[in-house]
Amino acid sequence: MRRVLGIDVGGTKIAIGVSGTDGPEIAARVRLETGENPLATALRAARGLDRAPAAVGFSTCGVISDGRVALAPNVPGWNGLELPRLLREEYGTIPVAIGNDVKAAAAAELRWGALRGVSTGVYLNLGTGLAAALVVGGQVVTGAHGAAGEIGYLLADPGEPAFADGHAPLEERFSGGALVARGSALLGRTVPAGALFALPEAAGLVDAALTPLAMAVANLCVVLDPERVVVGGGMMAEQASILPHLAREMRRVVPFPPELRAARFTDDAPLLGALALAHALT
Repeated sequence: MRRVLGIDVGGTKIAIGVSGTDGPEIAARVRLETGENPLATALRAARGLDRAPAAVGFSTCGVISDGRVALAPNVPGWNGLELPRLLREEYGTIPVAIGNDVKAAAAAELRWGALRGVSTGVYLNLGTGLAAALVVGGQVVTGAHGAAGEIGYLLADPGEPAFADGHAPLEERFSGGALVARGSALLGRTVPAGALFALPEAAGLVDAALTPLAMAVANLCVVLDPERVVVGGGMMAEQASILPHLAREMRRVVPFPPELRAARFTDDAPLLGALALAHALT
């Protein structure tokens, strides 16, 4: 099997890897800071790993809509970028698949991880931001504009400021970024999101964040009727607190509660997702 190339561009890092087997093993990799010109940086580093891969998978924050990147405020110059065209110019006839980072991570879980064999499922990513990927018929659903599963934009309270007002209401309640901001304001010092779960004085804040998250996930399960919900992302270092909260609400709300599992992949999930997208092209 010829090697495939995976590229993941995030808000703070770029990860690039090559794989020669259809599995989660990465033969060689490079990790860089995102910097001011992330696409040029990523493509230059990718050439150093493999100039002629069999296929390329590209994962990124944001979504691809009408040939441009949208909903990607965390990468400088990324919103509006004509990413599909630029990758065609770079790779020519080599097949390229582009995916949102959370949907790509779900593809990795489908191919090699905790969603393998699942027909209807949910991948929930709890990281600096908040998003989900929906699986129907064993495939990740993209939606009409590539934005299926962007649950960070769900309302947490009726009538509150929403997308049209420049807000992502649920993400502003529960995400790594939201917890850092709220925890730091409460305690008067900067506290990592994960550390808040162990601080008695932050217990009310954590519970107030977990409650709307659990409600949203339970409602999503009522709509989709998944057989399994898989939870990944950097916040899963605190899964001992997070998963029981989600499970209780799903048992209370969902007529047919799905199985709840931790994801197989954590830090490398978007890069492995990019490689999974590339393997699907070969």
